[in-house]
Amino acid sequence: MMIWQEVRKVYPNQWLVIEAIQARTEENRRLLDEIAVVETSADGAAALQAYERLHRTFPQREFYFVHTERESLDIRERRWIGIR
Repeated sequence: MMIWQEVRKVYPNQWLVIEAIQARTEENRRLLDEIAVVETSADGAAALQAYERLHRTFPQREFYFVHTERESLDIRERRWIGIR
């Protein structure tokens, strides 16, 4: 398990699919205290495809696709209202 700053050092300038191992919500923002790198990808489209595949296979787990260029993770929660 790692924190975001460690992930950025180990995987510089890369697209990743990460999993939130330990996370919390504050003011509609998801704060990831511990994360695991699940997959690296060649580009954003490949990362999105990997994310979608993992999310379909393991819907109860919390995955994100991100680029390590970002200094911090800004993940905002959205509340779904209505019928899906």
